Amino acid sequence: MSLFGSLFSGASGLTAQSRALGMISDNISNVNTVGYKGALARFQTLVTKQTASATYAPGGVRALTSYLIDKQGLIQSTDSPTDAAISGAGFFVVNSLADSSGEQLYTRAGSFSPDALGNLRTPSGFYLQGWLLDANEDIVDINSLETVNIRNLNGIAIATSRIEFGGNLDSTTTAYGGAYTAGDMEVYNDTGGTSGVQPQFSRTIQVYDSLGEAQQLVLAFLKTGDNQWQAELYADRGDLDSTSHPTGLLASATITFNGDGSLAGVTGSLASAVSIDWNNGASTSSITVDLGTTGETDGMSQFASASDVAFVIQNGSEVGQVNGVSMDSDGYVSVSFTNGAIRKIYRLPVATFANPKALDPRTGNVYAETQLSGEHNLKFTGQGGAGTLATASLEAANVDLADEFTKMIVTQRAYTANARVITTANDMLNELMQVAR
Repeated sequence: MSLFGSLFSGASGLTAQSRALGMISDNISNVNTVGYKGALARFQTLVTKQTASATYAPGGVRALTSYLIDKQGLIQSTDSPTDAAISGAGFFVVNSLADSSGEQLYTRAGSFSPDALGNLRTPSGFYLQGWLLDANEDIVDINSLETVNIRNLNGIAIATSRIEFGGNLDSTTTAYGGAYTAGDMEVYNDTGGTSGVQPQFSRTIQVYDSLGEAQQLVLAFLKTGDNQWQAELYADRGDLDSTSHPTGLLASATITFNGDGSLAGVTGSLASAVSIDWNNGASTSSITVDLGTTGETDGMSQFASASDVAFVIQNGSEVGQVNGVSMDSDGYVSVSFTNGAIRKIYRLPVATFANPKALDPRTGNVYAETQLSGEHNLKFTGQGGAGTLATASLEAANVDLADEFTKMIVTQRAYTANARVITTANDMLNELMQVAR
């Protein structure tokens, strides 16, 4: 009987509108939830098959849930260096356990902070996953992710690898008159030289080995002819490995100048990287000494002025402790140290799906992979359709309050109308019962 069908149809309408109101209430309650993706009610008809064209049997309606996972939320800046937002497609990869052995999940909520052990995790307790980088800042294993930890480095030292030296050598200096052999300059009085030749100009340069220990080098100069000088690099023999360096001489070169005082050329072992083996167990240092550009006076020059140093620029530093962490737009997680060093320790992947709307929402603003969503693909930020990373930023919920309030009014009216259908059908049944008396 169509009257009973009308009752059931109205009841299905009440159920569907109640479910729709539940989605609206969830959207409104999560309007301040970072990375929240709103739910939308999609109504579907329920049709009862007709037995004859002259009859009609009411069916009803049901509400299905559609998650707006692929709808971008507004990106807002923050003051936290470990906050990040994805602009475009993709998700951060997280894990339910700190050792990465739990369930792998995905989120758009990029609010990460370190726990007591230095593991970056979301406020809901899911641990951020990334590719570990080696000392050369290359990915160790592209097929393996692990929890991003910002406190697994005790400290770092930067070995000196380059020295830029600029200065003037006095052109009026009297040239050394005897035969000269490299290494004859007595810089430390223990270099192995036999002639006792004293350098006419020298400068001590502090460098750092791979252990962060300061070492002293001396760059010494001796004029050997018109527009020609001998340059030699020394270290105290007591600081060097005696097998590799039986004397304190590390490298030497002949420097020639043009008639206008500019550098003409540098020839000899000092013109290439200098290898130094220390006696304290540090790795071999490889240091390039840059004395300037040929034809220019921005490095070494020779004018009729007192020999002097214009600048000494060298890299390297002593041991530094971790004092900060940051992310960049390429997905690199970097740690800064008190000695000014910055080292990249992880790179964050962006997980993409063929059908992200089919992901399974879980408590904690995370999603699980499903058969309908397709398998995840891990990509570098901004490549292969993956979104770009906005650092020190968060993605707001993609909920429009004005739209939600409008849908709430419509839902309330639809609920009232369905209730009126039920009361009307009930009144008609009462009338029918009166006729039957």
